[in-house]
Amino acid sequence: MAHNYILQVTTGSEYDVKTHKIVPVNQSTPVIIDTEHITVDLNVRIQSYRGLPHSSPSTSPYFSLPPHDKSQDQYSIAFRFTPKKAINGDDLVFGNDFDHPIRDRLPPGFNTAFRIVKWVVDPGLDGDVYADKPYLYGPAASSVNRLFVGPKTGGEGVKEEEGGGEGIGYHEAGLVFEEGGDEEGMDVRMEKGVPETEAARKKHFLVEEKRKEWEWEEGRVYGCDFYNPYLDFNDFALRLPGFTLPIMNYWDGQGLRKTQKRSHSLRYTLKNRATDTVLFVVLFTLYLKEDVDEEGNVKEGVEGGKPFEGKGKGVGGDGEEDGEGAIVEGEGKEEGKQQLPETSEDDVD
Repeated sequence: MAHNYILQVTTGSEYDVKTHKIVPVNQSTPVIIDTEHITVDLNVRIQSYRGLPHSSPSTSPYFSLPPHDKSQDQYSIAFRFTPKKAINGDDLVFGNDFDHPIRDRLPPGFNTAFRIVKWVVDPGLDGDVYADKPYLYGPAASSVNRLFVGPKTGGEGVKEEEGGGEGIGYHEAGLVFEEGGDEEGMDVRMEKGVPETEAARKKHFLVEEKRKEWEWEEGRVYGCDFYNPYLDFNDFALRLPGFTLPIMNYWDGQGLRKTQKRSHSLRYTLKNRATDTVLFVVLFTLYLKEDVDEEGNVKEGVEGGKPFEGKGKGVGGDGEEDGEGAIVEGEGKEEGKQQLPETSEDDVD
């Protein structure tokens, strides 16, 4: 089934895909998002990429750098951000969310896969996959693989006209971060008792009280990188130790359809759960190849997760579920503050 689709990655400050920018996957120049809440520079890398734009490199020098060369990481979402208002460490979350129920679409083995993900990827991950608008979030402070604390900048971040070509994390491969900080940032970490190493920092922030003691400061620049070797965007499979889940069969509910859905979406979101404010999203959307022209443009009438109003090859025009995968502005929000887990420190090595 995967060979019938092609992947496009977009990003924006809200769920509505119409407002998004196309991410130049594996390119070194970051995409800039600048809102009243945050300034963000973003790179997305995918190993052996065969998606849109057609001119995208199949890989990035990033994957030759340690530790990615040895761990064989398959993708990365690297972002440098500057909050324009302070956010408590217990309130900034990162993870996946959906605009529609998925409880009746969960594949066999989901619970096993989720336990493995919590074990090997993110012990702080929690949420409600049975809700009408399901979500799986982890505290950003413990979820990201790398956290670099930079200087105060007055909230302006890196200007868009500079193309992200300076500042913390600058590298010929794009944004590349080490765990730690600059001199000022290390002082901040030390003052708050945040350990120097990645594993110890993640373990530290699994404790709610430690998260509440941390503040993502207004005007300070932070560098984060989220990556792992488990999600294969070529075969569209989640490959965990001792367990493989063919997510393409169930991505956005495909497993229950008699006809091919015209697009499927997987969304990563950074948000302030205290105010229910979306800060930025990265949307991975699969389109039927026939819905993309030779120049790599998605045909008019086709949107991420929305059914095409025509009739595709081998796809019936009737019986399409109406907009169930749509990314619609204003949807995907939960009332109040979602509960994060009280995960034990012993869950992290």
